[in-house]
Amino acid sequence: MPVLHAIILGIIQGLTEVLPISSSAHLFIFPWLFKWHYQGLSFDVALHMGTALAFIIYFFKDWLKIIGSAFKKGKERSNLLFYIMAGTTPAAFAGLLLEKKAETVFRSPLLIAGMLAVFAIILWLADNFGRKDKPIEELGLKSAIQIGIAQAIAIIPGVSRSGITITVGLFKGFTRQAAARFSFLLATPVVIAAGVLKLSKLHTCDLNSAFWAGILFSALSSFVGLYFLLDFVKKYSLNIFVYYRIVLAVVILAAHYLYLL
Repeated sequence: MPVLHAIILGIIQGLTEVLPISSSAHLFIFPWLFKWHYQGLSFDVALHMGTALAFIIYFFKDWLKIIGSAFKKGKERSNLLFYIMAGTTPAAFAGLLLEKKAETVFRSPLLIAGMLAVFAIILWLADNFGRKDKPIEELGLKSAIQIGIAQAIAIIPGVSRSGITITVGLFKGFTRQAAARFSFLLATPVVIAAGVLKLSKLHTCDLNSAFWAGILFSALSSFVGLYFLLDFVKKYSLNIFVYYRIVLAVVILAAHYLYLL
């Protein structure tokens, strides 16, 4: 893979993994539109490692606090670590059972366009009709598992991991900030695991300049995306992402049928 392609896809991965617009859809659509060759397993690993690195760095203090408070006694004890572990389980099973389908059967332009549009509408409903008054401290086991099940559905390209988990969080009455923050905390173990599981399949020759460019630029763009979105949701609705998803779905459909002519 040319290094320039690796840089572009790394930036796309980082931003779209964080923003509620589906990274898997963009990583399929861009090479498809521009007739780029499949980037391969090694580059998939690089992108996951870059995003995971950004998540770890950005939420490092949060994780220290979450892990530390899980072992305290009395009122200072927090169950958030346990809830994250419980919420991660559905996505882990979905990844193990449906990984091959996610990389083959699910990668249809029509399916991706449909998922972008359908979940855009659901996100709009959640953002406009959810109560949005609960902080992350009010998260319970039931809500964590429900958000975790939603994360598992995001294995289908076009759904968006952050999009669907934020959506469910909003439907459960959490503020945009709380829903977004828990979404990324919940995604961190899954993104790390996805990279680590594939890492063992790599060969030394896979560790080329494109691989390292993918890690670097996906990490940088993920970090920028986190900073932007967590600040954005304090002030604005998520409507801009709803509109973007619908426009992108229309563009994909148009491009698909034009390519069939």
